[in-house]
Amino acid sequence: MKRLDRRVQALQKTADKYRDKPFEWGKADCLTMLRSHLVAMGHKKVPALPKYKDAVGAVKALKARKHKSLESLLDSLLPRISPASMLPGDVALMKGKGPLDAITICVGRKVMGWHESEAGAVMMVPLDIKAAWRV
Repeated sequence: MKRLDRRVQALQKTADKYRDKPFEWGKADCLTMLRSHLVAMGHKKVPALPKYKDAVGAVKALKARKHKSLESLLDSLLPRISPASMLPGDVALMKGKGPLDAITICVGRKVMGWHESEAGAVMMVPLDIKAAWRV
């Protein structure tokens, strides 16, 4: 199977799992979606997620794993790329509200993630991509 076909299949698996799923810290958030997506994309050494129930707990979990931000976590897992070169299935970090930024997954000209005005994970136009990584 061609590489792009594998990407699309893994992306569809991630989208099916999280589409319209309400945001819930530690169960349906950008970290859980990222981990699930990396596994679907065939990554073998994906670290287990710690338990957390809110933004403060997520920050503490990152720090316990020696990461000061989601950006440093992503840098430790994946090669950084230019946002303009993202392919479907690649990861983008966008400015979030509160102490954490938001991890999103490229679905072509849009990204998938959670938005405060929506009930579940949605496709949205990326407005403020801080960085991107090849998956």
